[in-house]
Amino acid sequence: VHHLTSRVVARLPGGLTDEALLAALFPGGSITGAPKLRAMELIDALEGQPRGLYTGAIGYLTPDGGLMTSIAIRTAQIVQGELRFGVGGGIVADSDPTREWEETQVKARALAAALT
Repeated sequence: VHHLTSRVVARLPGGLTDEALLAALFPGGSITGAPKLRAMELIDALEGQPRGLYTGAIGYLTPDGGLMTSIAIRTAQIVQGELRFGVGGGIVADSDPTREWEETQVKARALAAALT
């Protein structure tokens, strides 16, 4: 599996709040699909439970006012003494459901092995 990393630089319009900026950026389109809002509605209806940290945003503000963020995949968290992590795959028009499922299993096994 290969992931693209992109550096995005922009001048923001006046009056844009940090909250509005983050709401527009996350979750990323590579996570939701398109059109973004409708895809998010479908994901919410089909998955039946919140994703938690998985596919959310992790980031920090720099001393000079910059913002560094990343989409949280290949992450784990401990909740009430239980280790949790999410895995997924990209579904497109010509996806093979069996292969997509197998891909999620490979990801899950690799993450579990790294954490045990």
